[in-house]
Amino acid sequence: MQKNDLATLADIGLVGLAVMGENLVLNMENHGYTVAVYNRTIDKVDNFINGRGKGKKIVGTHSLKELISKLKRPRKVMLMVKAGKPVDDFIELLIPHLEKGDIIIDGGNSHFPDTTRRTKYVEEKGLLYIGTGVSGGEEGALKGPSIMPGGSKEAWPHVKPIFQSIAAKVDDGSPCCDWVGEAGAGHFVKMVHNGIEYGDMQLICEVYQIMKDLLGMSYDEMQKVFNEWNEGELNSYLIEITRDILGYKDDDGNPLVEKILDTAGQKGTGKWTVLASLDYGAPLTLIGEAVYGRTLSALKDERVSASKVLSGPKPNFIGDKKLFIDDLRKALYASKIISYAQGYVLMKYAAEENGWKLNNGGIALMWRGGCIIRSVFLGKIKEAFDKNPDLTNLLLDPFFKEKIESSQDSWRRVVSTAVLNGMWIPVLSTALNYYDGFRNGKLPANLLQAQRDYFGAHTYERVDKPRGKFFHTNWTGRGGETASSTYNV
Repeated sequence: MQKNDLATLADIGLVGLAVMGENLVLNMENHGYTVAVYNRTIDKVDNFINGRGKGKKIVGTHSLKELISKLKRPRKVMLMVKAGKPVDDFIELLIPHLEKGDIIIDGGNSHFPDTTRRTKYVEEKGLLYIGTGVSGGEEGALKGPSIMPGGSKEAWPHVKPIFQSIAAKVDDGSPCCDWVGEAGAGHFVKMVHNGIEYGDMQLICEVYQIMKDLLGMSYDEMQKVFNEWNEGELNSYLIEITRDILGYKDDDGNPLVEKILDTAGQKGTGKWTVLASLDYGAPLTLIGEAVYGRTLSALKDERVSASKVLSGPKPNFIGDKKLFIDDLRKALYASKIISYAQGYVLMKYAAEENGWKLNNGGIALMWRGGCIIRSVFLGKIKEAFDKNPDLTNLLLDPFFKEKIESSQDSWRRVVSTAVLNGMWIPVLSTALNYYDGFRNGKLPANLLQAQRDYFGAHTYERVDKPRGKFFHTNWTGRGGETASSTYNV
């Protein structure tokens, strides 16, 4: 190859021209990079090149072999295809055309164990692998997403300039993208991001229903409140879009959201987060309830039938509505703190188990812009971990401790008032329950262990003996002295 041929080669290749793929390509090109593209349905390539990509530094190709031939070394190929088998299929198709040191990047919502497996497999072939979370939806992909890469660390210097240039930027210009860790760390952090997103969305929905069905607020009133909240400490993308949704009218002038069927969908990342929390022994109660809230909503026909049979209190708010709306704001903020506290505990346990060196402050920075859960709140999380990198729980940081304590009375009023009026608040209530459990130095698990030992000889530890020493009691006098093996989550 002659030297001047390099000028005609692309900086990176991308496979998969759905909306996210197209927008990432346009984002890269807008930042000065030449991108080669391929899609299994060839028409999509031609339509893109002659449509949104017309006149831009985008190279259309009709085969993976042609795509790879158009790339600078080390070749970088980014997959934006459906998670699961399609990723494995494309890896197998790419490997024969790649050389040692070339890089395969998976930018989809892959499950982190798959990324760990793929990293090992691709590295055994002499290649490098990156599994990266990309958050921000269609708009983020085009204008600047949050990017969370992990995998083969040797690959990072080669993709860092591209990723950090196309990522969202915070006020000081810092990119919402940095190296997360080895193996599946990048996709794990993206998974936790999505889990927190589930929690945030459900919290907002519960507050909305309290406003609408308990306080009897109109959509214009609710929109005004969310607009005010978005100007303060709750400023975030999800509060912002909720404000916009509440103000959106259908063709007949009525709120469109009232015409949307109350059955929520999901793609699985929230479920993965909850399953991971069980594997790692992290009490992710808030995100768990958010996932179950979606599954309960999906039982529409059963709920409608039950509503004709089962009874409960009729909502009847008595009190100062304006003061209660402020209570709602504080309850929402406090519950949001719990959501992130639980998410960071899960990341801490996973990092310890997998040997990842996660930069918790850096993760908060990556989430401050571009992604769905972006908010001013995240800056405080970064400050907390900058001050104390070994912080075990966000609730122990002075800022968040003060915020929880100053919100506590409002939080309890909201939960108790909602429950007494028959309102469905699974996430607001479980957030408060987690807080009360975490701050409790003595839970009733002593009785639980006694029960387990009684019926199954599962043993227990004693408060007057060293930790790690287990005992068994013959509670009935009829049992033996043989104890069961002990397992602790």
